[in-house]
Amino acid sequence: MYAIVDIETTGGKYNEEGITEIAIYKFDGHKVVDQFISLVNPEREIQPFVVNLTGINSKMLRDAPKFYEVAKRIVEITTDCIIVAHNATFDYRILQMEFKRLGFEYKRKSLCTVELSKKLIPEMESYKLGKLVRALGIPMSDRHRASGDALATVKLFQLLLDKDSEKTIIQQAVKTEIRKKVATRLLDIIEGLPSETGVYYMHNAKGEIIYIGKSKNIKKRINQHFTGTNNKSKKIQKQVAAVTFERTGSELVALLKESQEIKLKKPIYNRAQRKTIFQYALSSYKDEHGYIGFRIEKADGRKKYITTFTNISQAKHVMFKLTETFSLCQKINELYATKKHCFQYTIKDCEGACIQKETPESYNKRAQEAIDKYSYTNKDMLIIDRGRHHDERSAILIENGEYKGFGFYTLNYQITNRDVLKTIITPMQNNRDVQHIIQSHLRRKNKLKIITL
Repeated sequence: MYAIVDIETTGGKYNEEGITEIAIYKFDGHKVVDQFISLVNPEREIQPFVVNLTGINSKMLRDAPKFYEVAKRIVEITTDCIIVAHNATFDYRILQMEFKRLGFEYKRKSLCTVELSKKLIPEMESYKLGKLVRALGIPMSDRHRASGDALATVKLFQLLLDKDSEKTIIQQAVKTEIRKKVATRLLDIIEGLPSETGVYYMHNAKGEIIYIGKSKNIKKRINQHFTGTNNKSKKIQKQVAAVTFERTGSELVALLKESQEIKLKKPIYNRAQRKTIFQYALSSYKDEHGYIGFRIEKADGRKKYITTFTNISQAKHVMFKLTETFSLCQKINELYATKKHCFQYTIKDCEGACIQKETPESYNKRAQEAIDKYSYTNKDMLIIDRGRHHDERSAILIENGEYKGFGFYTLNYQITNRDVLKTIITPMQNNRDVQHIIQSHLRRKNKLKIITL
């Protein structure tokens, strides 16, 4: 049994927030069997940005029950249930904090639909609840209100249960909460960090860098490190003396910078990232009839590929998407094994290249379009993304298919003038890992601006 939860809060300092609204849907894996929805008087001020986001203000909560008045109902509806939430760490922490104020220790197992979505539905442009459910065609109302968000999470969770046919990921992801205590020393470090995108560096007492990471929210990510219970997290918590950071604004710039910094500085707790980050690749070939086909294969560092993938699931997802988008043949792309025509030809989604009904010249034009979309080999271009503040942009330079570096600019002439452009670009190393990072980011982020040079 699952208790699917969404909580709205007052905002404010970490562990000083209060609940303003809570929605819980008790879900048996097939249907909602019970529900509890209520506004809650937090007995503290609501941050103005939260009022603008949720529409919940102090006047609305004046006559709402206080948390101690709804606590019993929350315990009842979640007993023997796994707490499910979109970013479960947040909702579960808030619940535990409110119960702690009442002198009650609240413990449940938990599941995060953000983590599950990333594993079961790879390559989505965004995993924020609103954007994710919209991309999946899940209806949503009352965004940023507990009931609307929780109900959307119910539908999302049902989809995830359906996709995890073996139930292996669900079983692995369920974890018993271990009480998390953050030392005052670590809280002081967190306090000085920004909730912005960038690269962060963890230092020991000697000033040596022991770990490098990137995040779209540095403060939140460091807090996760400091509350983690795995062996690496515990070692970092013992050794870390300070955290420094560099804002990037752009997630892609953060990924590229993190990759280079780890290779150069080789921090002790970044062993995994020192290795190649892609396992599979997309290559092309010509069959005996002259048709360009695509296939997925194990990546070989000595070969050049159209694009690369972290895992086989991601590779297959992109291959099916590419085949559908460019009206290519599943048989030629080795997705449908048959000696006759492919199934797609039967339903008129393939123009018959599999039985030589469509000419290679006509078919190969679309195949080449697919190559051009998924590869930047031999291209000169700039990838434009957000900067570190609202009137700044980041620029990533590709010359002849090679990554040259990145920079930040505020005026267009800085990138339209080639000489000026060279001065703002910080030179960086080109390697297969950064090629993989750029290619995979371009596949997922359709809103990035590309300027051909």
